[in-house]
Amino acid sequence: MAEKKLYIGTGRRKASIAQVRMTPGSGKITVNGKDVREFFPYETNVMDLMQPLVATNNEKTFDIDVKVNGGGFSGQTGAIRLGIARALLEYDKPNEGNEGCYRQILKREGFITRDARVKERKKPGLKAARRAPQFSKR
Repeated sequence: MAEKKLYIGTGRRKASIAQVRMTPGSGKITVNGKDVREFFPYETNVMDLMQPLVATNNEKTFDIDVKVNGGGFSGQTGAIRLGIARALLEYDKPNEGNEGCYRQILKREGFITRDARVKERKKPGLKAARRAPQFSKR
């Protein structure tokens, strides 16, 4: 029996971590055991995590299984998008450096850069990270 090739990518965004497992298939995406449209409440989340696949014309090429935890929907979507982009880079490793390789496409679109912005911690004497109590002159 022929073994299906497995491509793995890990993505992080805010407080979310996503482990992406990509196998050749029909384009089915599963997140934590549920269909992607069932897991995410908004279609914009689904469109956002599909961007690397759309940019490389692979919407119907791979079955993707994702395990994601931590954070909210936006962070999880960003983590999955980075994980998919990294898995696509692993798949396209033999073509790296050639004209039209996935690395050039994904880099141009900004999908292989990890977004390092996280919530700033609350400081003592302030109401939030930078929000100070209201000042009264009299």
